[in-house]
Amino acid sequence: MAFNDLPINTLKRKIDEAQRFLSISLSISNAHTVDFYTRDVWSTFMCVSPEEVLCAISSTHDRMGAVEEKENTNFGFCNASKKLVDISALLRAAKAHSLPGLGVCMQLEELMHNLTLIYGDTIAGESPDKGLVPDEFMNCKKAHEVQAMSEVVAGLAECCRVKQVIDVGSGKGYLCSYLSMRFNLQVFGIDSSSTNTHGAQERNRKLKKFSKAYQKPIRASGNQALDSEDGSKQHDRNCESRDGNKNFITKEKGRFVAQAETSDLSKQAASDLSASDNATLDPSDSDAGSSFLGMLSLDVIEDASPRVHPSQLSLEERERRKRQNLERKAREGRGNDSDSSLFSPLTSYVTAETELKTLITELEDAVLVGLHTCGDLAPSTLRMFRAKQELRAVCSVGCCYHLLSEEFDQDRQGCVSGVCGFPMSQYLKDQACFCGRNARMSACLALERVSAGGGLPMESLFYRAVLHVILQDHYDCFKSEKRVGNVYSKASSFVDYVRRALRKLDLDETKLSDGDIQCYQDRYTPRMNEMVAFNMLKVTLAPCIEGLILLDRLCYLKEQENVSHSALVQLFDPVQSPRCYAVVGIKESTV
Repeated sequence: MAFNDLPINTLKRKIDEAQRFLSISLSISNAHTVDFYTRDVWSTFMCVSPEEVLCAISSTHDRMGAVEEKENTNFGFCNASKKLVDISALLRAAKAHSLPGLGVCMQLEELMHNLTLIYGDTIAGESPDKGLVPDEFMNCKKAHEVQAMSEVVAGLAECCRVKQVIDVGSGKGYLCSYLSMRFNLQVFGIDSSSTNTHGAQERNRKLKKFSKAYQKPIRASGNQALDSEDGSKQHDRNCESRDGNKNFITKEKGRFVAQAETSDLSKQAASDLSASDNATLDPSDSDAGSSFLGMLSLDVIEDASPRVHPSQLSLEERERRKRQNLERKAREGRGNDSDSSLFSPLTSYVTAETELKTLITELEDAVLVGLHTCGDLAPSTLRMFRAKQELRAVCSVGCCYHLLSEEFDQDRQGCVSGVCGFPMSQYLKDQACFCGRNARMSACLALERVSAGGGLPMESLFYRAVLHVILQDHYDCFKSEKRVGNVYSKASSFVDYVRRALRKLDLDETKLSDGDIQCYQDRYTPRMNEMVAFNMLKVTLAPCIEGLILLDRLCYLKEQENVSHSALVQLFDPVQSPRCYAVVGIKESTV
């Protein structure tokens, strides 16, 4: 029996279907929320009322069942005016052209079964260490991701008969630590941030110390508390500790710590790890180019952590990275002492052209992985897999589509050496496929979380759009390069918001009285439902844009002669982890 691959001709047909739908509907996703009132966006795109849209979307979310197929070549848009006239037709089409609707994805269980079909063995990993449970030292979302991803990576490693894993964009080293300690794999974590690399090294040292000391008393007593039914129930209770909007709330400063059954030693280790794991998210600025994404609450977008190209680093930082990598190699050269670890963090900016053997002198055949690799790093990971013979398999989960560079973007912003993140496949390159920055920002939204009650921060978006009207009416330089930033969170009212924004933009706030400013809010508040409805349409279309980007990556792998098997796999629960799809590839065995 063979791996249940999706034939490339079938994949191309699915891509064509997705493109045809987006060619008509993408204009909604590419509309600027900041310009919503200055350009009268609702009247430009809609021939239905906001109430009709919100009612139809609410009804769709209440019955998230099978897609009802109805032939509609224009997907609810008027052929002449290009405006939306049938919201129900658009919602049906959006569901049909998402990845689940197109029927192109595997589930995790199906992937693991297919791996056994290739090699005829049961994929189980070698002597996995049951003493370490990921949610001991991670929030519930990260624990969910690490457990699912590590199962796949360990399965790929066993299938390919390799013992090394390279994790690009490894961040704080959650996945690396877990793979090395639970599955006894040698993991090299590469991240462009020296802060992340140092933090991962320290965190791994403490975690390893805890793991060694904590496992012995558990095993000696025969009390497998962390694998017991009680432990599972406690884990479930932890994961359920969220508010009504599905924001992830943990018990101590944003993360779960050791469960009630753990020893004093484990609690101390958890405390140490929490202290060394204190990075915070820096949301995007809320200017005309990124206001929509920047002001969205964290429960409907994924974290963004853009990479810094080496050319933008200071000389001091470059020297520090070299020094850290040399120190690591020196430690490894002293042999496998009792403090040695199977996880080695490295600091480097990697692309498909990076010579891995210069970074990893002991490199052997390996599995290449990336968990939520940001922007162009995800396509670079796939290109690296294709180009390096020693990389036998890949498992890539991307994120931050708004930071992707596009080949057919007229500005060509972000492309390094002429190599862009989208499109990757020759099939879409030949069609000069283009999404647009606003559409890619919309693709970061999480339909499942919103459907589960997550909601959108509409007041902040409304404030920003009305501010844009004020800037247009009273200030000539309303297209200023300066950014408004996160003013909303500090403002006590709309008037306070506008005054803070004007000061941030270095504009004369004395031109307007408080009454003048309040009049703008009063004038546009009755039209706020237009913005709510329009942004809910953006959320509804988000999975279709994400789907096209991921189908392009899958098509790229299927175009490569040295890739024998490839698939798009849903690894995670999309409510817990919105960027839940992995691109998986395996090269033909050389044995």
